[in-house]
Amino acid sequence: IKGFMIQGGDPAGTGKGGTSIWGKKFNDEIRESLKHNARGILSMANSGPNTNGSQFFITYAKQPHLNGLYTVFGRVIHGFEVLDLMEK
Repeated sequence: IKGFMIQGGDPAGTGKGGTSIWGKKFNDEIRESLKHNARGILSMANSGPNTNGSQFFITYAKQPHLNGLYTVFGRVIHGFEVLDLMEK
């Protein structure tokens, strides 16, 4: 979604599938210090509190409304030109 994010991690390709390596949903690990405050933030996608599976997303811009709702676990440090191409 241009200006918002790109999502992946669903082996079925439907946007509804995918399980964690534990074979079940797992709890959020939200930290106040980790925010959706830049392009390239990597977070777990979920369908509500403590419903993390295998899906994840990368932000295309700051998304402060996602703070406290999705577990941030990384950020893009190289290859922003690829992120630019995916956003087109």
